Amino acid sequence: MYNISDVVVYGNTGVCRVEDIGTPNFHGVDKSQKYYTLKPVFGDGVIYCPVDNNRVFIRPVISKEEAEKVIEEIPSINAQAYHNRSTQLLTEHYCEALNTHSCRDLIELVMSIYQKKQALLSQKRRLGQVDERFMKRAQSLLYGELAVALGIEKDEVEAYIASKMENEETANV
Repeated sequence: MYNISDVVVYGNTGVCRVEDIGTPNFHGVDKSQKYYTLKPVFGDGVIYCPVDNNRVFIRPVISKEEAEKVIEEIPSINAQAYHNRSTQLLTEHYCEALNTHSCRDLIELVMSIYQKKQALLSQKRRLGQVDERFMKRAQSLLYGELAVALGIEKDEVEAYIASKMENEETANV
């Protein structure tokens, strides 16, 4: 069970803070059940999630050490661009990666779509809408969790990763 002020990853919403635990006071809610009141850290709205929820994924945000470790692993990730003419199969493939709720899988997804984008740009072609949508979604989820874990702003995460990769390259020279 989570406590008030805990920070969690909730489904594909991303990072949320537990604002309250109790029974919301609105019609249609099972009064015998406790709910987490979740506030997205990087968004608006409120989510009411049953404490004994087993339908939507929820877990604690990774630690700073885990975030640093996953960033260190980036050079060893061998991401392969996924090509499929079927929008449905492409969407299913990307959803499968998102639904693991793993930072490493999100990094791999972003890298694979980026690789696909670079290949298409060299042919003077553009990335498809499905690819663009899932790349933005994966980046948003990844950067949100890393920002909270590292104690930095979400819009600083990309530069933080780049500087870590640059430092890694310098150390290996």
